Amino acid sequence: MEKDRPSPVLLLVAVTKLLKAALLVTVAVGAHKLLHHDSAEVVRHWAHAVRVDPANGWLDTTIVRIAGLGDRRLEAITIGTLLYATLFATEGVGLLLRRRWAEYLTVISTSLLLPVEIYELVRGVRVSKIVVLVLNLLIVAYLVWRLWKSRKEHARG
Repeated sequence: MEKDRPSPVLLLVAVTKLLKAALLVTVAVGAHKLLHHDSAEVVRHWAHAVRVDPANGWLDTTIVRIAGLGDRRLEAITIGTLLYATLFATEGVGLLLRRRWAEYLTVISTSLLLPVEIYELVRGVRVSKIVVLVLNLLIVAYLVWRLWKSRKEHARG
């Protein structure tokens, strides 16, 4: 068994989980900064700072959606996003340390989100939704295979 050499696939999954965690923390901080402020004005300011074309239709849509969020909703988004970030960070660190519990945790958490991803795909097919679903299916399949293989080897020896 390859106990000394980490699996490149496992390393890739771990790094992906850590990147997702970092992105979610960024989103949570952004949502928190919108609390008690004019959300539309804050988004306009950020868009100007990163040089987004003010005539961009995406920007208008984003401003309308964010402006409609109240403080309670922004607090919920902040807390929920931080909880997901914590989960992804825990999975990523555990996988980097090659802990078996992290593989189980990742299989369970990723599998639990698959029905939501399928539902979203049914609501509207997009290439990005298909890619995310396929990648998550591959992650679950790979980790289940690793866990099964490990259990089988442990039973033999």
